[in-house]
Amino acid sequence: MYKFNTVAMIGLGYIGLPTATVLASRGIKVIGVDVNQHAVDTINRGQVHIVEPDLDGLVHHVVKEGNLVARTSPQEADAFIIAVPTPFKDGHKPDLSYIEAAARAIAPVLREGNLIILESTSPVGATEQLAGWLAEYRTDLSFPQQAGDAADIQLAYCPERVLPGHVLRELVENDRIVGGMTTKAAEMAADLYQIFVRGECLLTDSRTAEMAKLTENSFRDVNIAFANELSLISDKLGINVWELIELANRHPRVNILKPGPGVGGHCIAVDPWFIVDSAPQEARIIRTAREVNDNKPHHVVEQVARAADRFKNPVIACLGLSFKADIDDLRESPAMDIVLELAERQLGRVLAVEPHISKLPAKLEGKVDLVAADEAIDEADIVILLVDHKQFKRVRREKLQTRVVIDTRGFFWSR
Repeated sequence: MYKFNTVAMIGLGYIGLPTATVLASRGIKVIGVDVNQHAVDTINRGQVHIVEPDLDGLVHHVVKEGNLVARTSPQEADAFIIAVPTPFKDGHKPDLSYIEAAARAIAPVLREGNLIILESTSPVGATEQLAGWLAEYRTDLSFPQQAGDAADIQLAYCPERVLPGHVLRELVENDRIVGGMTTKAAEMAADLYQIFVRGECLLTDSRTAEMAKLTENSFRDVNIAFANELSLISDKLGINVWELIELANRHPRVNILKPGPGVGGHCIAVDPWFIVDSAPQEARIIRTAREVNDNKPHHVVEQVARAADRFKNPVIACLGLSFKADIDDLRESPAMDIVLELAERQLGRVLAVEPHISKLPAKLEGKVDLVAADEAIDEADIVILLVDHKQFKRVRREKLQTRVVIDTRGFFWSR
């Protein structure tokens, strides 16, 4: 059983901060590291810079107890967990620059016996690439590709698989895939996660673990694409897609997901492209699913454009900007893309409603107005439901009867 007294969490975003906090709540000394000075200062005050249920209270507790401290640069620790962004570049090529930056940052403070875990969703081979960078920076230490189980530094890949809005619970309850570059690395990583994980730790190699994470999100993407394609077909044929899916799902072996305005977030909208990039000739269904889901926001904009033709200077109310319900996360949000395209096409005055943010993101500033739901609906000629936030359930249905309503989530539909 490997012992860990101090853990450094590199990246304090939607995954890093909750993970650091849960570890700290188990009595582990956690050094949180982030390049964002505002995030560091906020955490050290015992507050949070992201929205996640119950996280604020737990952060306040562990900071007050002295088990979590945030910094802008790493210091020595027993283990380092890297949870930084992995976006893609032009042509949907994986961008590993954040991982490389993390490697440069931690390299000076590494010591013999350390464990490094990569949690960032990554293309197959990223953990090996990380080990390669570290070996370049620290030629005085040995790494798994050089010495296997006998290496001074061990590396593993352990992907997060949590649902925003339920992160604290799922961090503890969900099974974890633990992929080591060596058997020793996998065992060390499993011991670390078992400090707080009640689910099973499933040991494998790093490449399989990387592919498993991509597979999980590609499976979701393909199934969402089927639902979104059904919505396109139904629009063309004059069929209510929500009724159609409800009826089809009465079959005992059919479970079609609900369509939406597209697919967002830091995982499902990105990860399948990593598989396509690794095996472009073979990943045909995965590529097509991505193309279907990436095109859905444009279909919604065309629906609004047709509705706008009925009015001289329409007011368009867009309900929701985040990529899913009841969170503030705007990453890869199809709602954001739709609102931006509507504003740029100048189809009318665009009002945005997002109850989880206090100001517009930079790319929407000066192009749309951020207002409350009631104000937006009162002024609107066209109402687009983009995100099914709980707050929108308070919208009075009679208010919508005199507006053109485009409901991309089936939020207002009922049999």
